[in-house]
Amino acid sequence: MQVKGETSVNKLILLFVFDKMESSLSERTLVDMCTSSNDWLNYMDCTVLIHKLKKDGFICEIPGGDDPLFSLTTEGREALASYYINIPKSVREEISRYIKQYGYKFRMRQECKADYFQNKDGTYTVFLKILAAVQPMLELKFVVPDKKTANMIYKKWEDKASELYSVVYETLVD
Repeated sequence: MQVKGETSVNKLILLFVFDKMESSLSERTLVDMCTSSNDWLNYMDCTVLIHKLKKDGFICEIPGGDDPLFSLTTEGREALASYYINIPKSVREEISRYIKQYGYKFRMRQECKADYFQNKDGTYTVFLKILAAVQPMLELKFVVPDKKTANMIYKKWEDKASELYSVVYETLVD
């Protein structure tokens, strides 16, 4: 579904993805969504265009963490509003459908980070984070007895993070 040789249309596709996701996105998330998971853009075009959009002031970088986030600027919204009709309707519809179905998973993958390592005594430490645009919303650190438990927590974190955050928040605020 790539629009070959149309740099301006490909820039608009990226701006349209930002608009539909309604959140800041990392370069990794954008590239995965637009190239690996779909065929909206090719990999090289996507990575180059992200930085061109930043240079042109259509997106801005929000520093922080290992993976900086990019956000749509007012200029980017205005450009998209003026020229979105140049994106083929079939591509707009495909992007809208895809983001409606899978956008939440991309946001969770980007916002929920987990890692674990073995301690000197043979136990494992598991780090869990929910990241916001500027700073972590929640950070947890667990020491667990074995690698199997650490890996189980690691794998479940993305799916359970929002539920756990709600429970912790409600428990502490009430």
